[in-house]
Amino acid sequence: MSADDEHEMTEPSVPAPVGKKTAPGSALREWIDQRTGLNKLIRAALDEPIPGGARYAYIFGSGLLFVFLTQIITGTFLALYYVPSVDHAHTTVAYITKQVAAGAFLRSLHVYGASAMVIIAVLHICQTFLYGSYKGRRELMWLSGSILFALVLGMAFTGYLLPWDQKAYFATAVGTNVPSELPLVGNTVKILMRGGTELGTLTISRFFVAHVFFIPGLMLLFISTHLFLFRKAGPAGPPSENPLHPGLPTEPFYPRQVIKDMLLALVLIIILASLAYFYPAALGPQANPADTQFLPRPEWYYRSLFQWLKYWQGNGVLIGIGVIPPLIAFLFVAVPFLDRRLERRPWKRPVAVGLFGFVLLGIVVLEVLSYYDDAHNPTIARQLALQDQQARDFMHEPFKPEMEGAPPAALSLMASAAPTPDPEGDSALAGAGKAIFESHACMACHGQGGAGTPLAPKIAGIGQKYNADQLLNLFNHPTANMDAGHMPHFQFTPDDVKALLAYLDSQP
Repeated sequence: MSADDEHEMTEPSVPAPVGKKTAPGSALREWIDQRTGLNKLIRAALDEPIPGGARYAYIFGSGLLFVFLTQIITGTFLALYYVPSVDHAHTTVAYITKQVAAGAFLRSLHVYGASAMVIIAVLHICQTFLYGSYKGRRELMWLSGSILFALVLGMAFTGYLLPWDQKAYFATAVGTNVPSELPLVGNTVKILMRGGTELGTLTISRFFVAHVFFIPGLMLLFISTHLFLFRKAGPAGPPSENPLHPGLPTEPFYPRQVIKDMLLALVLIIILASLAYFYPAALGPQANPADTQFLPRPEWYYRSLFQWLKYWQGNGVLIGIGVIPPLIAFLFVAVPFLDRRLERRPWKRPVAVGLFGFVLLGIVVLEVLSYYDDAHNPTIARQLALQDQQARDFMHEPFKPEMEGAPPAALSLMASAAPTPDPEGDSALAGAGKAIFESHACMACHGQGGAGTPLAPKIAGIGQKYNADQLLNLFNHPTANMDAGHMPHFQFTPDDVKALLAYLDSQP
């Protein structure tokens, strides 16, 4: 035993002065601090000097960390119920949304939080670039931030498929098809992402592991690296400051900058909670790969890329996918090595700021054009409106466990959703008709059970007006009113029509 240890063991505790009360919990805090040095760490974090003082321009990094922690918390609760498989993914998400207490609210917080992370990350990048905060031995900090931005986009992409509804399935199918346009390695990358040639349980499991474990783990690693490098280099301060030898008076991080960061967190809480409460995130019908009518559209943060790909066809795809985006990404990451001057004021850096602004403006223009094209194409606009209506209808339907007839992924799975047949087979035929009716999204216009809506008439009991042959002929030769109502042209077999009639005639 050393002399110091012996002294520590024999050193009597110092009693508090007589008549002086200690604050509640102070003894516990002192006990923890003696063993961890926590107070020193807190002082080191809060006393960080900020050249030029606290500013609202510096709040985005803390805001991004706050939203990331929110995503971890809400995602953990969602993962308690989620099952990553084709058979159960959609049903478990529907159960969370419709049955679990506050499940729809938590899921909506998570969905809107993904968009918030992208928005705040872009704002943080813009502020850092315009302030020239990557200058002055901050190259590694910029690199770690660039990797974090890519991970944020990866989190958004991998999480989008997990609900396994129509929108998620077809948007992910398009997204995973993009790498296949590249020569040599493209198809291998697609198969690696999907776990095969088609989207299925292996795809969901891979996306789930990436979204819940792999990417968040990397984000925690690079957040720690980013913060370490930030503390090593120190805050850059306003654009007029020298990035290597700051000369402006400094102000500690606490209290003013902490208050500004907390105000942003409060604003984010109010906005995200309000959106989640008043506009719950939608969940559409279960993915049906056999649906040839569905128009895939990605989430808003990938709309610009979706629009960009429209302009590159044939041999030009190699340039549009394999050359221009990687070149832009390389220039973005290499900015600290290309712009070596210590000048940070944006108006004194016209080339760098001009190129950055041009790329950012191009992304915004592509985003706007994507929505504009959809809105001004009548056929596409009607189909997208129909898909939105289907999602709203599904949200209003009561929760249906899998064995009670959740919509099948394809007609080949019809039997699994159909009721148990009776001896005469009428129930089996009606169940098959119900599966056809739901898988073709007929309820989006004609209502649940063919009860009718403002968009289309009632067709329940249609067997009183048409027999199977007449109805089949009507499908094959639509009337002018059917075309005017934009009813899709279905290619049904005689057996399909008989099943539909049996189902519709069983409805009140």
